[in-house]
Amino acid sequence: MHELSIARSIVGIVGEQAKGRKVMRVTLEIGKLSAIMPEAIRFCFDVVAKGSALDGAGLDIVEIPGRARCLDCGVDVALHDLTGRCACGSRRLQRLTGEELNIKSMELETESCA
Repeated sequence: MHELSIARSIVGIVGEQAKGRKVMRVTLEIGKLSAIMPEAIRFCFDVVAKGSALDGAGLDIVEIPGRARCLDCGVDVALHDLTGRCACGSRRLQRLTGEELNIKSMELETESCA
């Protein structure tokens, strides 16, 4: 399950960027063509985050649909898998989206002014 190592990397990167502050929420973008299972990431994230600045943080996952441009006719097409085909019949496609794995944002606990 490569999602476990991905979750470890995400927790490490976000924890480093948080600089000791409590992380309340993390938003990820995961492409539908990336071979990464969002529910496995969600499960692994909760396990890996235990005891860290991300312990108890919410995780939002935005799935990015696959899109490509046909190199023969120039039309943009939706891709549901990596073996897509354009309406013109061409398989010569330049992938535009769908393979992403991005940490889009993180929400940190606000410091109270007491």
